[in-house]
Amino acid sequence: METKSKSEETMQMPWWGDLVQGILSIIIGLLLLTYPAATITVLVQFFGIYWLVTGIFSIISIFMNSSMWGWNLFGGILGIVAGLSILQHPLWSSFLLPSFLVIFLGLDGLAIGVISLLTAIKSGNWAAGILGGLSILIGLLLLGSPLIAIFSLPYIYGVLCLIAGISAIFASFRRRKQTKNRGFHV
Repeated sequence: METKSKSEETMQMPWWGDLVQGILSIIIGLLLLTYPAATITVLVQFFGIYWLVTGIFSIISIFMNSSMWGWNLFGGILGIVAGLSILQHPLWSSFLLPSFLVIFLGLDGLAIGVISLLTAIKSGNWAAGILGGLSILIGLLLLGSPLIAIFSLPYIYGVLCLIAGISAIFASFRRRKQTKNRGFHV
């Protein structure tokens, strides 16, 4: 069993950071379940601001570290363009971004499914084959009816946010108890 020194323990996020994250996740989950359209619009706007700011910082980072400057410049320009586009067209973005996400997830599901099936055939692992088939099925469902998937996305993410929030809250109290037992009070 590995023991952590006091300096390593204090470098981690404090237990209450997980608690705050869990509470915020539950709030977002409840908002997604009760006011899906408004919440998606607000979340997409936050993505726009995030992409704009990270795009600017990506370009600024070129002057501090010139390695991979081409990729940083490309990523920075892409982030700025995406961020400004979302901020200038909030209603269109609220529909297009989830649409893109559904199509991306559908294609991702197909790719992961095919890879899992090929792996299952080579190794004889039936569990990987079943999961691969399920992944292909989900990918086809997303691509076959993207409009239904787009409208169900807020509810799916709402439930996932609730589960993640509750899990984070339980984990934070478990970490708090563990740090108290070790004599660390953060």
